[in-house]
Amino acid sequence: MITIFVLLSGVACKAQIKNASSETVKIYGNCEMCEATIEKAGNIKKIAEVDWNEETKMATLTFDSKKTNRDEILKRIALAGYDSDSFLAPLDTYSQLPSCCQYERKAKLKETKESTTTSVSKTEMHDHAAIPEQKQEVQQLKAVFDNYFGLKDALVKTDGGIASSKANSLLSAIGAVKMEKLTTEEHTVWMKVVKDLGIDAEHIADTKDPSHQREHFIPLSKNMYQLIKVSKQSSPVYYQFCPMANDGKGANWLSKENSVKNPYYGSMMLTCGSTIETIK
Repeated sequence: MITIFVLLSGVACKAQIKNASSETVKIYGNCEMCEATIEKAGNIKKIAEVDWNEETKMATLTFDSKKTNRDEILKRIALAGYDSDSFLAPLDTYSQLPSCCQYERKAKLKETKESTTTSVSKTEMHDHAAIPEQKQEVQQLKAVFDNYFGLKDALVKTDGGIASSKANSLLSAIGAVKMEKLTTEEHTVWMKVVKDLGIDAEHIADTKDPSHQREHFIPLSKNMYQLIKVSKQSSPVYYQFCPMANDGKGANWLSKENSVKNPYYGSMMLTCGSTIETIK
């Protein structure tokens, strides 16, 4: 019965993930806490699922092959502190793991600030260097930022239908980003925010209620700010603040215009707020 249950669980998982591909890889770790961290770092709802075995140290990666790949999943796990044979965790991240989770490291780390970058092959590094940095950014993150600004404009107009559509487009743009083509700074921030960006965009896409959409636009904007700070922009981006939003706690958003058009209140208080930072 247990075997049948496991098999059925695996079938159910694949059924939820479109274009499902599976690979088995070794990921180093020790205990149940490691298992929880590894799986949380690798999982993305309806896109990627990780099942790690504490005894064998083997992980089954099931993922939508049109939206992600093995390397992107292993990079996320490495940035959570866990080595694979392909990508090494940053030394400072590994050092912050609980003592019971500090597994014996099999691979020798090079003396770099961020050891995940040392695991990229020489060919990949050559190809990465051959592409102008600005071109990479336009290809990889422009659609993410453009759809965020489209979502913001829809909330300014209090149009829940368009906001839902723009959030769906944002989800697609997030899934299309090829992390290996990001700059080192972009990659580091991307790994920290991508999961939450997806969660908030999905919540906004799943409703046409502007009030609920605005609740998730607050953390979405906070994470988008971190990302846009490390990405070169062709024109200034304005980080703006409304002290009345979020039940009087205040909330921020990003805009391509210096003039304030409030996405949290729309026409009710269209110009409430101010620019607090210009990002160039």
